[in-house]
Amino acid sequence: MKLMLTTQYRENYGAHSWDGTGECPQYWKSKGGIDYFFPLPVFPGIEELKTLVDTLAAKVDRSDDYVQEYLIDWSIESDDYLTPFEKDQLEYEGVVRYSPREITL
Repeated sequence: MKLMLTTQYRENYGAHSWDGTGECPQYWKSKGGIDYFFPLPVFPGIEELKTLVDTLAAKVDRSDDYVQEYLIDWSIESDDYLTPFEKDQLEYEGVVRYSPREITL
């Protein structure tokens, strides 16, 4: 069993031409996201699960003048679960080259 986390990644296109003085121009563009997984040896209780998701989200969340990444979804899946991106790789290339990133505490 594993906890799957999905993030949204955004890039500030306004920062590309920013000279570093004054406020950074804001022009955020969504660029997809990243899938992470956390192995679960046993199914946690609901309170432990909430705490775990919050703890892991804090590890992947980031924000500055140039990029933002934040949690948008999570789920508990079986060990043999494949993300939609992994399924697409298998269908079109016959092999999974890019898997979700494992996250640790």
